[in-house]
Amino acid sequence: MTEEVGEVGVDWVGNDIIVEAIQDPKVDGVTCHIAYFERSVLDRLSQGNWFEDPSNASIACRQTGPIEVGDIDRSPDGESVFRERRSVILKSLRIKRIFDEGNQTLIYLAHASELTQGSAKMSISTVPLYAGN
Repeated sequence: MTEEVGEVGVDWVGNDIIVEAIQDPKVDGVTCHIAYFERSVLDRLSQGNWFEDPSNASIACRQTGPIEVGDIDRSPDGESVFRERRSVILKSLRIKRIFDEGNQTLIYLAHASELTQGSAKMSISTVPLYAGN
């Protein structure tokens, strides 16, 4: 479940930074906040690139209640928690969860996925699982 919790105007043409809260669907007690740039109609018209938003995103995940880890993917590839299309055809924003069993830590990775080429733009956040969680 995703909920918009903030919107910050960054310039006079109406571009915004959107902040959303995302609860992990398989790990109770963990909430991630993701911030990303959203282009305005005026900016799209003036730049001539109507269909794309930047890939940049930032993520922070924290314990927001008692943590209960459900049936999660424990492989090194991790598991998709969230995906949102950022352009009509080529790009999406993804959040993957990776379980670091040795350190008892959940790792959340936000990154762009592009059809034509990968993107090096990413952000990472971790949530330690302490004894009793």
